[in-house]
Amino acid sequence: MNRGFLSMAGIPHAGAKIAGEPPSEGLSDAQIMLRVKAGDESAFEYLVQKYRRPMLSFMYRMAHNTAVAEDLAQEVFLRVYRSRETYEASAKFTTWLYRIASNLAVNHARDTRHERPENTVSLDEPDQESGLTMDVPDDSLTAEEAIVRRERLAAIRQHVQELPERQRIAVVMHKYQQMDYRQIAEVLKLSESAIKSLLFRAYETLRVQLKEFV
Repeated sequence: MNRGFLSMAGIPHAGAKIAGEPPSEGLSDAQIMLRVKAGDESAFEYLVQKYRRPMLSFMYRMAHNTAVAEDLAQEVFLRVYRSRETYEASAKFTTWLYRIASNLAVNHARDTRHERPENTVSLDEPDQESGLTMDVPDDSLTAEEAIVRRERLAAIRQHVQELPERQRIAVVMHKYQQMDYRQIAEVLKLSESAIKSLLFRAYETLRVQLKEFV
């Protein structure tokens, strides 16, 4: 994430020293966000540290582009900070956070629908900080099995990207962010039964499209 940009926007960047006791001690994320609302910058810094990688991962899955994912994740935190004064802990913090993230991802997809994907990268690209790929490799696989696995992962990504908008968001949240039906329902403002139906249709579509890899 571009820490310089966050600083220019008047937002404390992750990585600076935090004075005093950790703001997370004994508090929920919603309570920590209320401390952000009250002007506690170390509390915001804590939330950025905690959710930076999940946000990057979510945006990678949605945008399939390194630079775009970083920009969108950064914009999520910028919007969180800008909304601090009007924040109300009426829902889980993660629900509010992913609602911001999913809206940004959807708007970006709509705005760039007709653009050529010239700068896209594979999600197998190593992370700049850890050196690990988004999908951890299995060293027990033979070279042939590893090739098949990579082809299968590439096919999954392609077909997930081609799903209808809501189905794609629901699959990314369910499969890659490990969110349950209730959490996804809260983010998308749908009933749990609607989410189950949405995911059933999405996974059935993927099952048919990926049958050669099953």
